[in-house]
Amino acid sequence: MTTTTVQPPAEAVAKDAHWQSTLDRLRARQRPTATLRICDDQDAKSALAEAQAEQRRLQRLHDGETTAAAKKALRDADAAAAKAQQKVDEASIVLTFRALERTALDALKKAHPPTEEQAEDGFEINADTLGPALVAASNADGMTEEQAGEFLDTWSDAEAGALFSTAWNVQLESRLDLGKG
Repeated sequence: MTTTTVQPPAEAVAKDAHWQSTLDRLRARQRPTATLRICDDQDAKSALAEAQAEQRRLQRLHDGETTAAAKKALRDADAAAAKAQQKVDEASIVLTFRALERTALDALKKAHPPTEEQAEDGFEINADTLGPALVAASNADGMTEEQAGEFLDTWSDAEAGALFSTAWNVQLESRLDLGKG
């Protein structure tokens, strides 16, 4: 894909001296990213849930208290939750996905048209064939289409759904604020 840089008209720059700076910032924007965290260590996840529950319980119990004992209890609970979170982080696999350029996503969708039956049901793409291609194309870690297909075919339905959804949803992410007019 070839990108041509079009300079703003001189009169536009004269009206808004900051336009070139704004234009540079718009062109330098990074595409949205999303992560999928996978942790198979149930003990670590349970310990984190328990530490966080204790942290919330103590926060409610000592809400507004300024005694040394209350402060120590909250510090200890925060430290326990942080330690449990660290264990989950160490046990986790994190996959990163980045939104594709719109033209690349359009080409990918065009390369995976719906079957006749899917089209009759109103689908615009074939999610079965698009899934591995989209997961691989948007994965920032180097996952191949073959690997993506393997995971989508062999993981549980919920986990395969989360893998595809993370790759798909990052394509739909908007960081724009349309304002209140």
